[in-house]
Amino acid sequence: MFLSRRELLRTALCASAVALSQTPRLYAQDFSVRLADFNVPLIQSPERAEEWSTFRRDLAEWRTRTQAALKYEDQRYRDEAYAWASSCFSCCFLMLWDEEFFDQRTGVYTVDAFLRNALEEYGGFDSLVLWQAYPRLGADDRNQFDFYRDMPGGIDGLRSVVRICHAYGVKTFLAYNPWDTGTRREGVSDDNALVSLVKAIEVDGVFLDTMAHGSVALRSKLDEAGSGLILEGEDALPLQRVHDHSMSWAQQFHDSVVPGILRNKWFERRHMQHQADRWNPDRIAQLHIAWMNGSGMLIWDNVFGTIVPWNARDRSLLRMMVPVQRRYADLFSGEGWIPLIATEKPGLFASQWEHERVRLWTLVNRSNDTIDGIMLKVRHDPGSSYYDVIQGIELYPPIRNGLAFLSSSLLPKGIGGFVAGMSSALGHRFVEFLGAQRRRYARHDKSEAISVVTTALRSRKDQSIVNEHPPSDMTEIAMATFRMRVEFQTRECGFYGESHDTPLLFPNLFKPHVIERLVTVPRYAIDLTPVTNAQYQTFLQDTRYRPRHMENFLKHWRHGGPPDAKVDHPVVYVDIDDARAYATWAGKRLPTEEQWQYAAQGPQGLKYPWGNEMQSGRCNGGEGAGTTAVRAYPDGRSPFGCFDMCGNTWEWTDSERSDTRTRFCIIRGGSFYTASGSHWYMDGGPRPNDFAAKFILMWPGLNRCGTIGFRCILDLT
Repeated sequence: MFLSRRELLRTALCASAVALSQTPRLYAQDFSVRLADFNVPLIQSPERAEEWSTFRRDLAEWRTRTQAALKYEDQRYRDEAYAWASSCFSCCFLMLWDEEFFDQRTGVYTVDAFLRNALEEYGGFDSLVLWQAYPRLGADDRNQFDFYRDMPGGIDGLRSVVRICHAYGVKTFLAYNPWDTGTRREGVSDDNALVSLVKAIEVDGVFLDTMAHGSVALRSKLDEAGSGLILEGEDALPLQRVHDHSMSWAQQFHDSVVPGILRNKWFERRHMQHQADRWNPDRIAQLHIAWMNGSGMLIWDNVFGTIVPWNARDRSLLRMMVPVQRRYADLFSGEGWIPLIATEKPGLFASQWEHERVRLWTLVNRSNDTIDGIMLKVRHDPGSSYYDVIQGIELYPPIRNGLAFLSSSLLPKGIGGFVAGMSSALGHRFVEFLGAQRRRYARHDKSEAISVVTTALRSRKDQSIVNEHPPSDMTEIAMATFRMRVEFQTRECGFYGESHDTPLLFPNLFKPHVIERLVTVPRYAIDLTPVTNAQYQTFLQDTRYRPRHMENFLKHWRHGGPPDAKVDHPVVYVDIDDARAYATWAGKRLPTEEQWQYAAQGPQGLKYPWGNEMQSGRCNGGEGAGTTAVRAYPDGRSPFGCFDMCGNTWEWTDSERSDTRTRFCIIRGGSFYTASGSHWYMDGGPRPNDFAAKFILMWPGLNRCGTIGFRCILDLT
């Protein structure tokens, strides 16, 4: 299988992590040899506690030497405009079409409700990545920037979203897809187009999809556009760019038995990293890394239309962890970090953080058993009080020989936290903070069960029965039972949406996935051709139909009608509801996916409407500049005489589904259009009869494409 640069990097990182975890560290060796272990994004920690002191010393020396060798400048981190990055612990990767964020019925963003729910479930978000295009990009020639423009309310609507987020103290990012080179070009460079959108929408930064870092030119243009704009890449950020990228993902950084050290976070304590492992429903390893390193988490449960739920345990831990991180952000971004201090229990690991007379300890239980009792012996400073900041209670530890003995109880795989200091140093409204933590701890749920995701079919079968003979522009199909073979190209949006889809997706991207089932289709009649522009114009004249949301409706028409040269072309720039409105007026309905496929392949189960091999001259495969007349390829008819069931345009089917987060529909037939240059684009070009594409329904202005039409059926007695 062809692997992208991103996948190759992940494979290399995983191999490095495994190799390091299996290689003993011989700390008596030459220093330069030992430092080879530090050239990975997550530095693996030695398993033997007696080596930790030497390990910490080596870490400190590596940091000093590396900063000197790179002539490291921390000017951006000293700039107050960029300081927000070091306290941005909780970042949500948000699909803008998510039904928890956007009301598909009214076309209104539900930002307030979304952020309030996030506070209840995850402890709140510090930032949102506003994801727009993939996996829909490439259905037609609209580019990634067009997707932002065609969102509900356009640029003004998104700016309103951002301003509401800012009112809640939540920062926002636009996404940039550097691989989008095969769609419509802007007429200016991607950098300029991106910066223009950043300014217009008033976001706080740019997420760099598939990239480790942005170009120096992009960084410079963002600086010219405004101060405090952050770049955050998906792949491992090299040390050489830490100085101008205040954030980076820590994606699939596989940990050692003893919690490892995030290299970039150790190198620059004010740098923020977000743990990410999108297909793993168990987030405990990510949470442990974040807690031990004073870094952040990526909350991503709707992965491009596939739900990967958080279990109750992990949500509980994040709710308790994030408020502590926010309150003591100065500690987590300061110089007083001591990793891997001694603990009193096996399987228990801790880091210490100190800043301005306050000490904080973060603890993780790596075992499958509850740990109770004394956990840490720490230096006692006279006048200090001690608190368990996870459970929200004051501690009264015994003091012996200048040491305080700190006790607690940590559930299996759980986290703990202590803070010590004079009352005046513990921060504003500390008692209220403890009370809130007690309430969060009382809600702690230990369940690791994963919610089952199911989809509901939103079929609208307004049946109109014809007793015997269908109209002349339709063909009759007798009742049939057949084994229906459906092939998808594996993409991150999944297939029909059930939970069992998820394990199939990564790393099986771009491989075919086949689903077979035995189906029966009752007697029906289907249109010989897709509905044409002329037919749709007659419908409009007769009904004066106007969709609730007009964005991009019949975008290719001029002065209320189609161009003369396209009256007999399939109508496009209609969404599934526009198609249903026509079908209802005509006394028909949209075909089910099963009915569409049987009409295309016939009883023989042909691969293409005309046979089992792709042949030129039998369909519109993109040789021209767009759609063609619906009867232009008579030699491409199906066994039932249907035209245009391969190429020209995709066709809507009555297969709309929702998993309560994402609406989608299965479209069939392929189209004339192919976005070339990247396998991340949506499927394009003519497609076999059994090929299906999952098409995410975002919003009418985006659902209406220049490459999707429809045909209708009648149910026969």
